[in-house]
Amino acid sequence: MILPSYKIAPSLLPGAGLGLFLTEPVSAGRIITAPDAIDRTWTGRQLAEQPELAGLQHTSARWFEDRYTVSPDWPDECYLNHSFEPTGLWHLGFVFAMDELPTGCEITIDYRHLLPPGISEDFTDALTGQTITGWTWADSLRISTEALAALLSGAGRT
Repeated sequence: MILPSYKIAPSLLPGAGLGLFLTEPVSAGRIITAPDAIDRTWTGRQLAEQPELAGLQHTSARWFEDRYTVSPDWPDECYLNHSFEPTGLWHLGFVFAMDELPTGCEITIDYRHLLPPGISEDFTDALTGQTITGWTWADSLRISTEALAALLSGAGRT
């Protein structure tokens, strides 16, 4: 679920298609998206080995350890595009505002948190051209926890 008001419009990132944009300002540290209606998770192995799931891996997101959700119905959260300098911080399925975000800001997240470890997207980062490769669960959790702690303490990005 997306908490602040928003609109879907053409992304500012080259080649990204549509993006999710705020229609109200959001304070640093505020939750932008929160999980809802998650009724099932699968392991990475299940996603890869079960034919009915293998074709849906592009709609999956890692929530914790080796557990993923699959969202083929493409809720509006799918318009959160990737950035290595995101406006939103993915942490355990929540997305937090990384800074004071003005109306009109495009919400982006770092896809390395959502991908299986060592697995790369089939596209590169729009601004740097770098490969987007999933972090291990331990690295993802450490990075997002440290960033969230800094954000909530007022220290800003780490």
